[in-house]
Amino acid sequence: MAKQEPRKPVKRPLPVRVVTGGWRRATAYLQRALRGPASRNGFLASLYFTFLSTRFYREHRAVLAGQQEFRGKRVGDKDTHGGFRRNVHRLEKALVMQPRRRTFAEGYIEQTVAQFAGAMLSESRIDGKERKWAGDILSGYFDVVDDTTVIARARETFTATGYARDEAGTDFVPYAKQDVVPSGIPFAQLRQLFIERRSVRWFEQRPVAAELLEQAVEAAAYAPTACNRLPYRFHACIDAEKAVELAGLAGGTAGFVHNIPCLIVVVGDMSNYVEERDRHLIYIDGSLAAMQLMLALQTLGLSSVPINWPDVDEREERMAKALGLAPFERPVMLIGVGYGLDDGLIPYSQKKPASLLLRIEK
Repeated sequence: MAKQEPRKPVKRPLPVRVVTGGWRRATAYLQRALRGPASRNGFLASLYFTFLSTRFYREHRAVLAGQQEFRGKRVGDKDTHGGFRRNVHRLEKALVMQPRRRTFAEGYIEQTVAQFAGAMLSESRIDGKERKWAGDILSGYFDVVDDTTVIARARETFTATGYARDEAGTDFVPYAKQDVVPSGIPFAQLRQLFIERRSVRWFEQRPVAAELLEQAVEAAAYAPTACNRLPYRFHACIDAEKAVELAGLAGGTAGFVHNIPCLIVVVGDMSNYVEERDRHLIYIDGSLAAMQLMLALQTLGLSSVPINWPDVDEREERMAKALGLAPFERPVMLIGVGYGLDDGLIPYSQKKPASLLLRIEK
């Protein structure tokens, strides 16, 4: 009988969980070890977030996609153009300067007029009021500015558009502060509105009318925004089933998400900017508008709850797919909306006093 060779042990690959667990532990160790040095040097910080963390990948992509979209689209291709709105707003800010210079805006007036002419002479999707605002501001500019070679060329292009201000209507031009109609709301009533508007998490199960949302959004649009770009949109889910589904993507909603009848997703549009330095403006401007929106909803009999939005890739991907967002569009926050239950409880949430929040610099 032949002698059998001893069997060699079979080398089995390590289980996936062992490999991934080891990699995670190694990565966590490197993160702890390098976090301190990286926090003190910009280059090392960039290396840290290139090789040891992917948390900012989506933001990096959104910034670049926004720049690409900004450079690729013309005024009139879409319903608004951040660069055009910025230039018109720069003109109206220059018009209110004291004293006002006789020549100004030479660096961007030809571009602005060319953009306006393109919107006037083509089938533009720009809103009629935006077109009137731009035309009135340009008319006011050429009424007061002295000609230079550049300004004269721009004036000729603007005249060729045939735009004329409606003398019988309302001009969308700078006006004196004394012309502002006072609201008549005393501070005590305004403060009471702020106190009345609290985060409500328990709602009646009845639908929210789109007309009420439109009224609130119109009021929210008066919130201040960098160079009047309004780099955001409000995506409203008035279908309760979809509202619950999308609200569930955020953290901290597990206990009450099932009863949210309406959800608003505040979405920032990075295609309004060409500079990386402006990448945070969608969050600033979007939040300013969101606060005004919630106050407006309160006066319309609707309660609301702002919901923090986590910067988590998997959740952002699901939200982007649900809303059909472009790579340069990012959720800023969510707002649950509805008719608050009379017996629903509201957290007291004691606020910090002014003595802790206000610092008078001397």
